[in-house]
Amino acid sequence: MAKVIIYTDGSARGNPNGPGGYGVVMRFTDSKGVLHEQELSAGYKKTTNNRMELMGVIAGLEALNRPCEVEIHSDSKYIVDAFNQHWIDSWLKKGWKRSGNEKVKNVDLWKRLLIAKEPHRVSFIWVKGHDGEELNERCDTLATNAADNNAVLDDVGELE
Repeated sequence: MAKVIIYTDGSARGNPNGPGGYGVVMRFTDSKGVLHEQELSAGYKKTTNNRMELMGVIAGLEALNRPCEVEIHSDSKYIVDAFNQHWIDSWLKKGWKRSGNEKVKNVDLWKRLLIAKEPHRVSFIWVKGHDGEELNERCDTLATNAADNNAVLDDVGELE
């Protein structure tokens, strides 16, 4: 099984109602041992950093055309913890509720992420964002470029 590392860094530019983008860099080695990188970027509006990060992870997984062993490096502790601390299992059992009766936000995206990761063996790794880590800095640049170039899509229309 091929191993792919996905680096993602969502950036909503500090404005949940303004343009934003996600950045994704996929790094993998082919059967001849040659290292490759593929970059993805897009823009969305009316979103938040965690939502952007989640869309970035999904975009990376959906871009893979065969089952892979995947490491996702994310600077969103929320997303990494959702899997590593089994929050998502708890949400599924409780019918997408958190503590008490509070609904889980962005259920559509969480469900889409579960579908996207299905053919792959996925692990999530938290990295501190914006600390000079080369690939995450590049991901942030991709996200920022998406916003600066007005590559804005309708969030609802694109995701349903």
